[in-house]
Amino acid sequence: MPRWKALASQNLRWSSPVAQGLVLCIVTFGIVLPLCCHRLLYSYYYIKSMYLNDMSDQFLAESYERGQEALEFWEASRSTTGSSGFSNIAKGSELLITVVTARRTEGKEFHYLLQVMQRLVSLLRGCGEGRRCAEVLVCDVESGPLDNEDAALLESQFLVVRRSLEEQRKNQAHVNTFEREKRDYVYCLRKGWELARPKNVMVLEDDALPRADFFAVIRDLLSRRFALHTLYVKLYHPERLQRYWNPEPYRILEWVGLGLVGATALLLILSHGTPFSFSLSTTHLLFLTLYIMVGVELAGRHYLLEARRFSPQLYAVSPATECCTPAMLFPGNSSLRVAEYLDGSFCVKGNAKDTVLYQMARTITGERAHSLEPNLVSHIGAFSSVRANPSRPRLL
Repeated sequence: MPRWKALASQNLRWSSPVAQGLVLCIVTFGIVLPLCCHRLLYSYYYIKSMYLNDMSDQFLAESYERGQEALEFWEASRSTTGSSGFSNIAKGSELLITVVTARRTEGKEFHYLLQVMQRLVSLLRGCGEGRRCAEVLVCDVESGPLDNEDAALLESQFLVVRRSLEEQRKNQAHVNTFEREKRDYVYCLRKGWELARPKNVMVLEDDALPRADFFAVIRDLLSRRFALHTLYVKLYHPERLQRYWNPEPYRILEWVGLGLVGATALLLILSHGTPFSFSLSTTHLLFLTLYIMVGVELAGRHYLLEARRFSPQLYAVSPATECCTPAMLFPGNSSLRVAEYLDGSFCVKGNAKDTVLYQMARTITGERAHSLEPNLVSHIGAFSSVRANPSRPRLL
């Protein structure tokens, strides 16, 4: 028998680690993970053609229902005598939350702003009587001829700030959408600081829905040492961009570390009392490390991050990512520095405010920025107030 045939025959016997490894990969990546993950939106195994339309429609239906409930809630609140107690903003508070909003021409029936404010009120009331987790300000940047009806509905309950007519005309003149969006953001940052002089500032866009542990995590974040020296902390990054296979160096280290820890544990299990003949060798450790790494990437890093919600202390802080600003925390007076940095840049397509902030944090000496994982808000906005919208929004 030729040597290569003898070698192949030897390696394909069940007693051979090569054959066992091959079977393990086929069963895991070809049978188990596809069966378990084909409905998981952020998994590589997700079958878009079968599930995306239905999941997207369900997401929109749930958001619409929440929006209608929020509308009824705030209409009922307006009809009652007196305000909710949130319309007076105390100076020097621990945290000011500024919610930036504009009128939507599409998707008005979802009432994103009303959803966010209803959730914030619910969470603030959970802080306990006599104790305010944060002050809340609504910053209405609508500059069109029509009013932002949702913001107007909230005026009896919250302080709502707007530009003067002269400022609105100046802001609208001869600027693109991205520059106007940046100027709106700067206005809200500065107005919030002017009115409240808070110790920390958070800016939420009107379609960033806080999660149940929102304030517990914020308190823990601000108590960590890094918060004294950061320009901003991003509280949201799109789930589809949270994979290991992305250009974020720290994720590679996390990925390899997870693979090594998982491989070591798996090797100890498989080398004792199982039909597998793996041994505590470098080759087998390397194989199982790659096996674990491929498995968690295919299943979806997003779902691994969700386990961190067990406790605020388990939320991970990492170097800032570039995309998106639905929820941003500015510790100390860093919101003033951010406003100054943004003022010094002109935004265009491909260089929007999130890109400008990311570049500033990387290039200005002494400045650092961070991201929080998992996300502390859900991005519920299927319809944008500043960009073109698809006729049928989809989750991916």
